[in-house]
Amino acid sequence: MGKTTSGVSVIGAGESPYTRHPASGTTTAQVLTDAVRRALADANLRTSDVDGFAACSFTLGPDHAIDLAWRLGLRLRWLMQDTNGGASAGTMLRHAVRAVESGDASVVVLVAGDLMNQQVHLRMVAEYNRATAEQLVPLDMLGPNALFALLTQRQMAAEGLTRADYGRLAVAQRAWAALNPGAVYRKPMTLDDYLNAPMVAEPLGRYDCVPPVTGADAVVVAADERAAGTRRARVLTVSARYNSDDQTGDGLVTGLADCAPELWDTAGRGPADIDVASVYDDYPAMALAQLKDLGLVAGGEMPGFIAERLATRKLAVNTSGGQLSAGQPGSAGGMHGLVEIVRQLRGQAGQRQVDARLGLFSGYGMVLYRYGACATAGLLEAAG
Repeated sequence: MGKTTSGVSVIGAGESPYTRHPASGTTTAQVLTDAVRRALADANLRTSDVDGFAACSFTLGPDHAIDLAWRLGLRLRWLMQDTNGGASAGTMLRHAVRAVESGDASVVVLVAGDLMNQQVHLRMVAEYNRATAEQLVPLDMLGPNALFALLTQRQMAAEGLTRADYGRLAVAQRAWAALNPGAVYRKPMTLDDYLNAPMVAEPLGRYDCVPPVTGADAVVVAADERAAGTRRARVLTVSARYNSDDQTGDGLVTGLADCAPELWDTAGRGPADIDVASVYDDYPAMALAQLKDLGLVAGGEMPGFIAERLATRKLAVNTSGGQLSAGQPGSAGGMHGLVEIVRQLRGQAGQRQVDARLGLFSGYGMVLYRYGACATAGLLEAAG
């Protein structure tokens, strides 16, 4: 973004309830519009107040962002359709902030989500992109689990991690999820539960693999004066990298490693200042990779960091339960984390509320033939 913003905030957030088993007849457009209406209600705004709109969805087709805007009755000056999956929240927020700053729009709604059932999920895996089809399918690697199992093996060797270390992360996130009424999986989980779960792709077990759900998340972005006197989450900065290493790395360093210096320098803050963080957690290994790239843990220190900071929940990471317990609503995986940070900074997190003034969110996604090629991260602060 080039500079710290001081006058643009997220003033509302909404989530269409997540479910593993959507009702017959449910459509993607329905869950997306539901999330938008909830976010506008949270911001105490009407559709007539909105003049900017952005959407990301893998399953909205053949409709597009403009079709969804029509369904919502939005009359717009600014429109965006994003395709960056787990990184979409950061991408859309970055552009929305600039739109508000430049005067191209005054109130912008961002939404992401999908209808995910078994049939849809299998079709998405089979038709994900040409890179995976050409490079992975011939190796009989159908879907992401086998690929991320290899990345997890590599991280274990590099960082001295065991399956129990990943289990401690998963158990901690389940404890957060138990406090989140919107999480799909809220039943407490023990380390033994994790270790004894069926193996999926060595070393990944059942609780290492993100559960796909139907759902959507949305936020409302506007100039501070639209919410004068109310709690809001001011956007300090958002950084992004796309195809940062052209798939030449080992997959354990994400584009966030390039984002981090810009992120902290622009905001004038550092990793030690963070009160709450949401990192994209399709697999525990990738959550840890992002925490490392963003400077919250140094290389070689992960086992102690997990035991002393994550397992104890002294560091508030993925307080919604993360996608591993709350569920992954398709392309809204990254937006899920942003919504949670907004709720924490606005004091709306209920039983899982922490004392938060500065929040960090990250997004990661769009796997090519080796690992995710899109990465975004942002810093927001409590205001009002």
